[in-house]
Amino acid sequence: MEKARTLDCDCVILDLEDAVAPDMKDMARDAAVAALRDGGWGHREVLVRVNPLASLWGAADFAAAVAGGADAIIVPKVDDAAAARAAVAHAHGVPVWAMIESPGAVLDAPAIAAVAGVAALLAGFADLAKDLRLRPGAARTPLHYAMSAIVIAARAAGVLAFDGVFTEIRDDAGMRAEADQAVDFGFDGKTLVHPSQVAIANAAFAPTADDIAAARGLIDAHAAARAQGAGVTTYGGKLVEVLHVAAATRTLAVAAAIAAR
Repeated sequence: MEKARTLDCDCVILDLEDAVAPDMKDMARDAAVAALRDGGWGHREVLVRVNPLASLWGAADFAAAVAGGADAIIVPKVDDAAAARAAVAHAHGVPVWAMIESPGAVLDAPAIAAVAGVAALLAGFADLAKDLRLRPGAARTPLHYAMSAIVIAARAAGVLAFDGVFTEIRDDAGMRAEADQAVDFGFDGKTLVHPSQVAIANAAFAPTADDIAAARGLIDAHAAARAQGAGVTTYGGKLVEVLHVAAATRTLAVAAAIAAR
């Protein structure tokens, strides 16, 4: 937790679930609350991943995260909209990030994302792969349906979508490829398990200098066309419409947020 306060990440997740042995759950919960209250997190949002409500520790985890002032609560094994509603009720106004990590959750992802109080969907592909008995491989081809389903559900509901973790912490090339793939699929970010992965994820999801220049040029070209009474124009040999301007505007907003930080 001390090192996490120094990392160039957007969020820090204090994990009370899979990372903690059963006989250490109470101690981990107390440590997480202390870390939340001690502060010193700078620009980083601090989230707590609780144990499922059906477990021995779930209700106490939720209460501790709320009392400690977590920025959001990550809830594992949200298999359907009913589970999402129960999580939101226990979160008492703290945003819920629902983990999509079972076949049922993938199928019910639109309804889960639409529950008021759910702010994000977070892919849990390790559990999903186990339940589906598949072998993802480097390209994650068997997971492509689930990846698209999560992003589509999130976009339809107006919430965020985060890709799952890459566990091979010494494989920078593999991490880079998976982060780039997450960008291609439309995810807003990627969850990480090691500090060495932060810079790779930041590079993948941040607009490049060329992206920023192209966005500005496209917006300027469209504005010039509108000033002349034209609804569409071209830029760089490609047709430019309002939808392209919206995408370019978002690119500049992301770049501005990064620069401000």
